Amino acid sequence: MWELTKSFRFEAAHALSGTTFGEASEEIHGHSFRTEVTVRGTPDPETGMVLDLGLLEQRMAEVQKTLDHKLLNRIDALGPPTLENLSRFIFDRVQHAGRVTRVSVHRDSCNESCTYFGPQG
Repeated sequence: MWELTKSFRFEAAHALSGTTFGEASEEIHGHSFRTEVTVRGTPDPETGMVLDLGLLEQRMAEVQKTLDHKLLNRIDALGPPTLENLSRFIFDRVQHAGRVTRVSVHRDSCNESCTYFGPQG
């Protein structure tokens, strides 16, 4: 079994209410995000690839365009713009590119990340 991981970056702003950070979190502020999408599988005997990464890259580019330089609070399907919701939102949009097993979203400047593994079942 192999795992392939591809990443992309985006810059976005958000505001979160009801946190222990208080006003600092409630004001609109921005972050640099790094997202890693991981697929798992066995290489195809003919191509030697688990997945044509071009297919995954296409899906990731669509998501990046949706999020990059945006106010995340305005993206209705996201819900509150938390790391948890971002990782799920991205997973939902890239999962059909291949056997996506997880999506991790990092805010490196804050030393924070969240990983979503998809629906269990």
